[in-house]
Amino acid sequence: MTFNPKEVKTLAEGIELIKRVQSDLGLSQDVIFTSIDVARAGGHSDLQVTNIPSGFSKTMLPFFTDGAATFYLSSGAPGSVVPRHSHEEGAGVRFIVSGSIRYGDQILREGDWMLMPAGAEYEFTVGQTGVTMIYCYRCTCIQR
Repeated sequence: MTFNPKEVKTLAEGIELIKRVQSDLGLSQDVIFTSIDVARAGGHSDLQVTNIPSGFSKTMLPFFTDGAATFYLSSGAPGSVVPRHSHEEGAGVRFIVSGSIRYGDQILREGDWMLMPAGAEYEFTVGQTGVTMIYCYRCTCIQR
């Protein structure tokens, strides 16, 4: 396929595709799920984007947010613990840039991500080499 940046689905069509893929994979945005859960479910070929320039690969992630969001870059020292907490104001996404974290029985590494729905409690421990992450939240973490 030749790259044509104007040949895209609407946002509404993309969200409907994501909802169908989530259903196919047995996933729900009402509970936390990660890239590892998607891989365990076998992934989904409909998420592969083919309208891209030569030399690139691109996959649509199987979740969406609605409304405004804030973004953060965070680094954690080896063994640091983020205690159990939740974000009541809205859903969040955490992307692992480098290093790792342990969430439950999963080790999330560079390139992995996790979706946290509003109100879902979670905790994690930073891996042996530390971690750098990007967060996107439907809330703010800045203190008043």
